[in-house]
Amino acid sequence: MAIADIGVFGGSGFYEFLDDVEPVTIESEYGEPSATLLVGDVDGRRVAFLPRHGEGHRHPPHRINYRANVDVMRQAGVGAIFGPCASGSLHPDVAPGHFVVVDQFVDRTSGRPDTFWDDGEVDHVSMADPYDQRLRRVAIDACRAEGVTVHETGTVVVIQGPRFSTRAESKWFSREGWRVVNMTQYPEVALANEARIPYASIALITDFDAGLEDDPDVPAVTQDEVFAFFERNVEAVRRVLFRAIAAVPEDLLGR
Repeated sequence: MAIADIGVFGGSGFYEFLDDVEPVTIESEYGEPSATLLVGDVDGRRVAFLPRHGEGHRHPPHRINYRANVDVMRQAGVGAIFGPCASGSLHPDVAPGHFVVVDQFVDRTSGRPDTFWDDGEVDHVSMADPYDQRLRRVAIDACRAEGVTVHETGTVVVIQGPRFSTRAESKWFSREGWRVVNMTQYPEVALANEARIPYASIALITDFDAGLEDDPDVPAVTQDEVFAFFERNVEAVRRVLFRAIAAVPEDLLGR
């Protein structure tokens, strides 16, 4: 019997989600997950929350055990995952405070364990459309219903971190047409696909990335500024997620 219906990964500045929760410890053959699963109810649905960086942001993006995180969600029996994340904008029309429901990723990370298929049998999973279209529609509708500015598509380029991009890198990303930059979407979304769990991400834009400003006198964003911005806007993220969780189609949850 499933422990939870829907999973939520929390990002930078998003370490708590539900007030009345039950901690559930699940062991993974892939090592320790970032934190203990916290399970609670939203509109009659059991929701498992896991902050991907751990409590107090103790795991930097390149050290997160993405495989264990997705594995414990799989073992919990979730039928869908939302992975909200803090992101920088690579386009002047995508401003801080906007949400982007991304539909593609470009992987610029290195050295991260990014598959469950290391030994023996191999499953070559299609990654043509990594974000579930029905779940994305739910997220878009939830953003509109909550009155936040939402961009319905966008490619996220995932960098290794923990450093931010140089101005040259940022300009390159922007010229390629990629809309947002983030440090954690890969391999999280790819592993969810391998686990056959529909996945959607809502990127909260916290800043304009360095290369978007051509003036070197304009100061680049700092970690403290990103975290502070997300924390100021985390309530909007919660409201969108509450509405989205209630609207996930029953058949996606195996009912």
